[in-house]
Amino acid sequence: MHEFALGMGPKIFGFKKGETQYSFRLFPLGGYCKMEGEDEESDNPRAFGKAKIWQRMIIIVAGAFNNILLGLVLMCVLVVQEPVYASTTIESFHENAKSSSQGLQAGDTLASIDGYAIYTARDFSFSLATMKTDSPDIQVYRDGQLKDLGNIKFDTTTDSSGRKYIQLDFYVKPIEKNIGTVITQTFQQTYSVVRMIWASLIGLVTGQFSMNDISGPIGAAGAITEATSMGLETSFLNGLNNLIFMMMVISVNLGIFNMLPIPALDGGRFFFLLIEAVRRKPIPPKYEGVVHTVGFLILIAFMILISFKDVMRLFSGEGFSGG
Repeated sequence: MHEFALGMGPKIFGFKKGETQYSFRLFPLGGYCKMEGEDEESDNPRAFGKAKIWQRMIIIVAGAFNNILLGLVLMCVLVVQEPVYASTTIESFHENAKSSSQGLQAGDTLASIDGYAIYTARDFSFSLATMKTDSPDIQVYRDGQLKDLGNIKFDTTTDSSGRKYIQLDFYVKPIEKNIGTVITQTFQQTYSVVRMIWASLIGLVTGQFSMNDISGPIGAAGAITEATSMGLETSFLNGLNNLIFMMMVISVNLGIFNMLPIPALDGGRFFFLLIEAVRRKPIPPKYEGVVHTVGFLILIAFMILISFKDVMRLFSGEGFSGG
């Protein structure tokens, strides 16, 4: 291995141990390993290009897998602290609840909101946060049957920035905490975060979210600081948990983003391996290397642009945790 790097962009400092250069780079998100024979021809029998195709595939996905695994561990740390878990089944309503008069009933289990499937309370919160109206189309499971209730109107409130929020007028049933539910909640809530990330990426492509909704390394650091500070206002544990949650989201986010089929990312390299598997012969490393180099330069330019926007938001006084 030629280099093991933490971060992306220009190298800040590093050291060499054995045959590997260890470096720390400017943008503190992600990292990479530069292996012999990855982007060039090599006669070294230990080179990346000399390994069998299935071995190279495992090496490529290992980084993203470890990001997801770390996310699971961090989520478990959070889940195990909760005294009880929220389900997606309605237990009771507030007095004079609007949603009750429009069709929702106690015992209904939320199935989807505006087409977004609901498996956890986190899914429910995300779907509410990304709704465009105060009358979402709701589907529920009632007596084991899927039932479409149509548009249910909720009351809304507006914060100081003018953003509208839906006011829920019902309570959900709790889920008892035990070893089984700790494990299932860890996987379910991590999966919910994965779905949120994919939905956000799709939202960027479809125009649901704008470039202003994206944060780079500076924005991520700012959001972590804000979340931690807000938690510390109540207790040290809350501040620590907010920090852990942000790190979990970033870790899972990196794992997913890194597997997108974009040149220079592991997903792009995996795509080339799939082509090799179909063609039954590899694409010449020098040509693949050019594609990844161009992709890397585009990613760095994109990261600089996003970081510049983060700095502008910082100097304008805008927060990183809000939209």
